[in-house]
Amino acid sequence: MSVRFVLASASPARLKTLRGAGVEPEVIVSGVDEENVTAESPGELARLLATLKARAVVANLTEHATVLGCDSVLEIDGVAYGKPGTPDAARDRLRAMRGRSGVLHTGHCLFDTASKQELRELESTTVYFADLTDEEIDAYVATGEPLVVAGSFTVDGLGGPFVTGIEGDYHNVVGVSLPLLRRMLAEVGISWPELWRSSARIEYDETEAARYDDTRGGPARAQAAARAVHSLLPPGGRVLELAVGTGIVGAELVALGNLVHGVDVSTAMLRHARIRLPGHVAAADAARLPIADRRCDAVVAVWLLHLLDDSEPIIAEAARVLRPDGVFVTTTEKSDAGRYADGRGPSETRSQDALSHLVATAARYGLTLDAATTFPGPPRNTDRSPLYPLVRFRRTEHT
Repeated sequence: MSVRFVLASASPARLKTLRGAGVEPEVIVSGVDEENVTAESPGELARLLATLKARAVVANLTEHATVLGCDSVLEIDGVAYGKPGTPDAARDRLRAMRGRSGVLHTGHCLFDTASKQELRELESTTVYFADLTDEEIDAYVATGEPLVVAGSFTVDGLGGPFVTGIEGDYHNVVGVSLPLLRRMLAEVGISWPELWRSSARIEYDETEAARYDDTRGGPARAQAAARAVHSLLPPGGRVLELAVGTGIVGAELVALGNLVHGVDVSTAMLRHARIRLPGHVAAADAARLPIADRRCDAVVAVWLLHLLDDSEPIIAEAARVLRPDGVFVTTTEKSDAGRYADGRGPSETRSQDALSHLVATAARYGLTLDAATTFPGPPRNTDRSPLYPLVRFRRTEHT
């Protein structure tokens, strides 16, 4: 079962830390006004802010997810220091901190909507600061970095040379305690490896997502693909599109009378897909679908399998969620289609969407090839349009 893991924080450092540990969260910024929140102690303030962030994101979710809210506060002499906001405030804080130590508190709130569990924890790490000169402080403040981070310093950025040591979890100082998060996830029944990126994960940034359709043939190619897919679908069935992307093909399938749901791992792509298929797309790994066995009439994968190092997990999942007589429709031989259009021969290396490979792999999961068609793509360098093969496998295993 795939986990929809949401980070309720705009912190680039937290996102980078999670990505470095093999986790690609969906980022949803909470919008909580931190300035107007108070608590009895700096540690409780960090935990309260983390809780408010997680709850604010959960309140606006329409699908189940596991949401992590975090907030960090530096404590020196019992006083809480968050983001300074201005150069003067940052400069004053750094002068007060130099040659001393403080405690970096990071509050963690994990809210799992499926089990309705909310966990609130605090991790604290002692940080020792170098005896900075006024010139070093002025230069550091001029970079802008200390203005936007808790305590006016970083340990993983430009401020790293000014931290002489820590007692506790290094990642907690960056903004999220990985060991603590692992324990919290275990309490809601999620093992850490479930969050690791799979070979099916292909991430796009917002710029790439915004121009993706135009660089891939636009509406014309999407319409051609949708018509071809539609011709292989059972009428009136429930269709699941893997790697739905911007939803451009899925929307065309809906226009042809299909009920389409889509999944993708790219948050940037899903922002566009949610406009085209409102309420019918979700963040999920195609190799670990959050769908019970035998629930779909059709699973569709357009221009996905050739991108993978191993397409078998995708095929296995498609077979698992298909009902008896359900169909798996996928493009095949994509790389070779382009090569032929350019006047070249087939690739000597086997792609993960090679028909021979798909037939052999699908057979192991009760899927039998029973239909095929083609559709044209945009013209290539030779003004010839490649013909993309589209094949249909039927789930023949009834037990």
